Formats: sequence, structure tokens, C-alpha cells
Amino acid sequence: MRRQYHARKVGGDRLIWDGHRLIRLSKPLTVAPVPLSEISEIDENWWYEDPNNLPTPRSLAAHMALARSTDPAHPILLCADGRLMDGMHGVVKALLEDRTQVLAVRFPVTPDPDYINASLDDLPYSDEAL
Repeated sequence: MRRQYHARKVGGDRLIWDGHRLIRLSKPLTVAPVPLSEISEIDENWWYEDPNNLPTPRSLAAHMALARSTDPAHPILLCADGRLMDGMHGVVKALLEDRTQVLAVRFPVTPDPDYINASLDDLPYSDEAL
């Protein structure tokens, strides 16, 4: 799977986590169902914060294809505060299928970010195995 990153503004900084590392760190943690109503990101601008990244029909179709291909058995990842760190395509699939919950892993302590204030365009995107 292509390397992915989760970026979030905290204070004046952009914190970035390596998605592959988050998945590895989540392996020993407990998986539990989480109601979709508790995932606030479903009502936020998730993929299109960069003004150069527009929600075109082509980009929406690409995201829907990724959502369609997700496996509901793979849990989404939540930080210690319950914010989504990985798995929005799985959340979208659950919404499309009228499910009320998804499987999730919640970190008891949010892992430290891998990068701070880096450009996502400058990060490595090799196809490493998880």
C-alpha cells in the first residue's frame, strides 16, 4: 500500500503522522465498535483543505473507489481525543451502506508526530509493506 500521512493543525503547527507507523502501533490495541455519530470529521472538510486540491468529480470518484475497496474488518484509527487519524474511506463506506458504527482502535496516548511543519509534497511515498 502506498504510504499515507495524517496531518492536523495543532496550535500554529502542522503535525504529521506516518499512516504505516500508526497501523503498526495500533496492532496490540483493542478493536471496538464506535458509533459514526461520534466521528466529528464526517461533517468537516477532510480531503480538500489545500486550496489547490479541489473536489472535482474525478477526485470524488477516486475517493469513492477507495471507499468501495475498503474492508470493514479493518479498524479506523482514533487519537486519544477520539479524532480520526486513519480510515476516512472506511467511514465513508459505512455511511454509504447506512451502517451506524465502524470498528476502531483508539490510542490511549496519541503517538508523537513523525513530522512537524513539513510539506506533504516533500515526504517519502514509497510502497513499503506494513
